[in-house]
Amino acid sequence: MDRRVAKHPLRVLFAGFSCLAILFLTALLASAQTPSGSLQTNGSREDTASAVPKSPAISGVSTPEVIPSLKDVFKGSFLVGAALNPAQFTEQDARGAALVKAQFNTITPENVLKWGLVHPQPGGYSFELPDRYVAFGEKNHMFIVGHNLVWHNQTPAWVFQDDKGNPADRETLLKRLHDHILTVVGRYKGRINGWDVVNEALEEDGTLRQTPWLKIIGDDYLVKAFQFAHEADPQAELYYNDYNIENEAKLKGALELLRKLQAQGVPISGVGIQGHWHMDSPSNEQVDAAITAFGKLGLKVMITELDVDVLPLAFQYMGADVTLSAELQPKLNPYPKALPDAVQQALAQRYAGLFGVFLKRSGVLARVTFWGVTDGDSWLNNWPVKGRTNYPLLFDRTGQPKPAFDAVFRAAHSSPPQ
Repeated sequence: MDRRVAKHPLRVLFAGFSCLAILFLTALLASAQTPSGSLQTNGSREDTASAVPKSPAISGVSTPEVIPSLKDVFKGSFLVGAALNPAQFTEQDARGAALVKAQFNTITPENVLKWGLVHPQPGGYSFELPDRYVAFGEKNHMFIVGHNLVWHNQTPAWVFQDDKGNPADRETLLKRLHDHILTVVGRYKGRINGWDVVNEALEEDGTLRQTPWLKIIGDDYLVKAFQFAHEADPQAELYYNDYNIENEAKLKGALELLRKLQAQGVPISGVGIQGHWHMDSPSNEQVDAAITAFGKLGLKVMITELDVDVLPLAFQYMGADVTLSAELQPKLNPYPKALPDAVQQALAQRYAGLFGVFLKRSGVLARVTFWGVTDGDSWLNNWPVKGRTNYPLLFDRTGQPKPAFDAVFRAAHSSPPQ
């Protein structure tokens, strides 16, 4: 893979300031030096280096360059975060961890708090990695998200079965759900700030998905999940999270579901629009309309799993159903070594348009979280086709900012405040 990276335009600006500062300090030291070699002072403690523009540096990168910080650029508009894997929050991936610390002020765990990993066996919990995740967020003063409590995927089969392997009854499954949520949410009470309580409960037509949760418990499983989470931590924000809910039919279904939950007094704080999007879909207007519609419910709105797939569709489906898969073919993996400049620029334009919408709706948009830190971390390298090379994020495989990063930075400075 070609790892050569063009000079970043913002680095050139900062490099210029740095050179001027060095010349200024050299001249100052030379003029202030006494014959004995000591320095004259005028009694002031003002640091002359403070005149040099500063921005959080990213350690662990091969060159000592300074990159603007997303969390600072969008301060006052919304939080900016990323989904982390264990190597990043345990800091085994030192470069990735440093990038996270420099760029983001909120984090989500990619997998370690999903039922299958944190509660793989009846009565058996695995908290080592979730504990490390939460500790990383606390140490770096980040808004910590828990993902997720109720989902039909990555949930062990035993959860839905009795001791003979038959479908469990309603009371058994409700008890398991209650115990799981109270144990997991309760462990991090006052530490995890918000939870994706129910994940992907809707079909593309906006109706409730026919999951084991729905079939065994009934449609009040969503009500119960939010009630249990609120019982475990009354101060935590509680969210509904889904993909494609900017599309007309699913948007209508999501709005109906959320209004119903609110009417029942369910303690729901916000809604997550996942944002697994493509180069030309959904339109910026669709995204804008969805954020606006959810905001009118009085809920916090978040973009929770943002990435932009630059590769050809494996089939005529635009969503994020993790159970789908397709066979690897050369035509589905057109950029195995590097992304052509024309596509880089198109991706940059796509991100600029999206962030223009986010800034326009910053009055109701609370958070934008990318699903991954660098292109190499992205799940889209292996979904829905394993072994592809995708480029869906703002940082390349070496942790360097892409033209899309520049475009997002410029969008922040060109959009009027809301």
